[in-house]
Amino acid sequence: LGEAIGKARGDKVLIATKGYMRMGPGVHDIGLSKQHLIKAVDDSLKRLGTDYIDLYQAHLYDACTPLEETLDTLDQLVKAGKIRYIGSSNFQAWQSMKAEAVAERRGFHRFISQQVYYSLLQRDMEMELMPFGADQGLGTLVWSPLSFGLLTGKYKRGRLQPEGSRLSHIQALGPVDHERLYHIETALEKIARERGKTIPQVAINWL
Repeated sequence: LGEAIGKARGDKVLIATKGYMRMGPGVHDIGLSKQHLIKAVDDSLKRLGTDYIDLYQAHLYDACTPLEETLDTLDQLVKAGKIRYIGSSNFQAWQSMKAEAVAERRGFHRFISQQVYYSLLQRDMEMELMPFGADQGLGTLVWSPLSFGLLTGKYKRGRLQPEGSRLSHIQALGPVDHERLYHIETALEKIARERGKTIPQVAINWL
């Protein structure tokens, strides 16, 4: 992987990764503390076989670590040349705005992007995160644009969930409004048929 990425650098490929999740049994093997972030970034650089990461994202908000510590550490990592830009992932709007305020007050590098769960089935980000990003000038990266596979056309009324599907092994989605899903699938199917496209192509093009 490292060799492939090294070759890809010449083709302007952007490397983005995230830090927060548990990487060991220790108390500092999870979260956005200084100790964990520094080790996580160094480990990522080693695994990826690269000298720097283009975009490093705080995967979740860490209520156990002061934002000042997190942003100070990320700022130091940027100044050290290990990462180029920083972003957030799965932050609520108030958490992101608090991070912007801390960065401005302390003179730290600020988040330039937010990674959010957004799709035709899950549009909550339109309430606060989308206007927040537009107001503060943050780019948006969407994860799970097909809602864990629900917007692929495989899930229809009266049809059992496909065996071995990724959805059956993931708990992050939460409750699903199946009636709404079926209405969306019907509309996607109609548009896809009219344009000679697949249902996933239509769902992603909507984004």
